[in-house]
Amino acid sequence: MTGDKITIAIDGYSACGKSTLARELADQLGYIFIDSGAMYRGVTLYALRNELISDGTINKDQLVKSLSSISLRFVKSEKSSIARLHLNNEDVEDEIRRKPVSDHVSPVSAIKEVRTFLVDQQQRMGVHGGIVMDGRDIGTVVFPKAELKLFITASIDVRVKRRLLELKEKGIEASEQEVRDNLTQRDYIDSTRAESPLKQAEDAIVIDNSVLSRAEQLSVALELATQKINSLIRT
Repeated sequence: MTGDKITIAIDGYSACGKSTLARELADQLGYIFIDSGAMYRGVTLYALRNELISDGTINKDQLVKSLSSISLRFVKSEKSSIARLHLNNEDVEDEIRRKPVSDHVSPVSAIKEVRTFLVDQQQRMGVHGGIVMDGRDIGTVVFPKAELKLFITASIDVRVKRRLLELKEKGIEASEQEVRDNLTQRDYIDSTRAESPLKQAEDAIVIDNSVLSRAEQLSVALELATQKINSLIRT
């Protein structure tokens, strides 16, 4: 903790609204929001563009050798306060949300060298505190000493509906079954991979937002953050 600023780690399954919560919480606290999932999507997009993924098979050795050629950073535009991911100085925020990247990001994320590469960057981003970062291993691996850890969950039916709505708003067509299959597969890969699997940190607070609105979820998280900040100030 630096001054009165803490590190907040938010983990959970795909389409649980982690990034939305993290972004809104950071905005309310005046913190920096870091979307770790976007970084893994950026590496996946690089692999796809450079034909390092063929028929679902990743050329792991070549991808690992190429990591030094990958530059990832978040940039805020004049039109929006939301930081967008730039891959080698190109804004790829929209492209990394599309189906080809979604279909391959979990196996790419399971590669040890990729995780080491990105975890190092993420830890350097948060060295001074005052950040909210979401992902799948933030509270367990990236920031195991984070002052506040939240684990977000929701029913699969709710998550499917949310992802379908998200895709529709972006003009991307997908069937309910396609989305359900994608989320189920990602859950399995993320939870069973050998490197930094998705799991709830022992000291994480669980928020099931299946029946919570965005405003209600934010209110809960903001109260928890405020309580933690105040308790640390008093000590």
